[in-house]
Amino acid sequence: MSDDTVNRLVLDELDYDVDAMREELKKYLSSITDEQKKVFDDIMDAVTNDRGGLFFLYGHGGTGKTFIWKTLSAAIRSKGEIVINVASSGIASLLLPGGRTAHSRFGLPIIVHESSTCSIKQQSPQAELLSRAKLIIWDEAPMMHRYCFEALDKTMKSILDSDMPFGGKVVVLGGDFRQILPVVLKASRQDIVHATINSSPLWRQCKVMKLNKNMRLESSSSSANADEIREFADWILRIGNGDAGEINDGDATIEIPDDMLIRNSADPFLDLIEFVYPDLVTNLFTPEYFEGRAILAPTNESVGFVNDHFLSIIAGEEKVYFSSDSMCKDELLSDVNAEIYSPEFLNTISCSGIPPHKLTLKRGVPVMLIRNIDQARGLCNGTRLQIINMGKHVLNCRILSGKHVGDMVFIPRMTLVPSNSALPIKFQRRQFPLMVSFAMTINKSQGQTLSHVGLYLPRPVFSHGQLYVALSRVKSRSGIKILINSESGDTTNVTNNVVYKEVFQRI
Repeated sequence: MSDDTVNRLVLDELDYDVDAMREELKKYLSSITDEQKKVFDDIMDAVTNDRGGLFFLYGHGGTGKTFIWKTLSAAIRSKGEIVINVASSGIASLLLPGGRTAHSRFGLPIIVHESSTCSIKQQSPQAELLSRAKLIIWDEAPMMHRYCFEALDKTMKSILDSDMPFGGKVVVLGGDFRQILPVVLKASRQDIVHATINSSPLWRQCKVMKLNKNMRLESSSSSANADEIREFADWILRIGNGDAGEINDGDATIEIPDDMLIRNSADPFLDLIEFVYPDLVTNLFTPEYFEGRAILAPTNESVGFVNDHFLSIIAGEEKVYFSSDSMCKDELLSDVNAEIYSPEFLNTISCSGIPPHKLTLKRGVPVMLIRNIDQARGLCNGTRLQIINMGKHVLNCRILSGKHVGDMVFIPRMTLVPSNSALPIKFQRRQFPLMVSFAMTINKSQGQTLSHVGLYLPRPVFSHGQLYVALSRVKSRSGIKILINSESGDTTNVTNNVVYKEVFQRI
């Protein structure tokens, strides 16, 4: 490292022990499989010979993508070089060495379009970091809009003054196209497929590599256990590929096995709650109790219903925090706007990415962060916390997930601006960046591994990959129970599965 380096971003990425990295690399290479070794060698060959290139590592959960990222990172760092690790979601970024979200690391705009670029200027610290990086790893790529990758490509070509993809750097994307695809507002099926990375012109220059071997099976203790996990994993893969159930108008009707269902009881909803959160009141302050437990549902409305039920059964003082809502300054030029969009009207707006106007909390309640605050401390969008003490201006919480489990943190109120372009005006909401999270949407659960999942389907899933993501949060079939309501409100054993098979054609 040169002595004249005062770039904080570069210093942060070089803040590791080279000898420790060499030891780590040895450890990883001693347990790497032949399939993984081929992927590792291909990428390292491109890095070592400065050939550049775009790679995509395709594999379902359990095939060892995270293991590859750690091995590649150790290999680059063992030579004292820089590797940039990013992921499309905050939760996934915490699994990577020094991981960040792609938006924060590359300055990607929240709302992307065809001519978007990153907010990185020539000669800036970020530009120096990109030019010094030997490798860029981007996990969970299929859930990001293709314009994000194209924005980074344009920016890097400009910074590095090269017409090669990503300015001649080696970029490795990873993920599973069976999972949830980019969320595009009011989009048709065709629009969503068009927004995926494999619809981008960049894809023609991309080398696709596949991992098929399920490593979770390899680590299984008994052959009977391995057979059960294999059968469960194969069933989930068939659902993800759209090959399970009866096909009807492009969607499939899936029959759920009886041992995974909750039905034929006096109160199936309470049974689902008891499965995921047994003896809740007794265990409320047991630190590890909430880790790995969640109820998943397809819509915010269903999630709200479940969370309200839990708040009603927990004893203790209830505190209600109201937000302060106002229009953004550039919207106040018009008196008409100020009259129509009064604070009272703004209070009624509910949209993704911002907390509710009325946030009701109790001690012991699990909540989820909906903003990146401090990724180094594990505080990112999707981190689950538990309310320990409730002040007027700050909340004392315990981290429930990730590497920093058990750490105590303080969460302040923040001013948040929703990125929902369907809103007629820009407004800001000052509120704690939290939502109650006994239950969460299936989309929010992507990237998380859970031990006990209750899948609550008062209505069917509505987008590609949702059912697959919900079912693949657990490692064994005994870890999940499903409650499905038919249109008449009765429990049933069949539900819909949505798969856009055309997404798989270019892989």
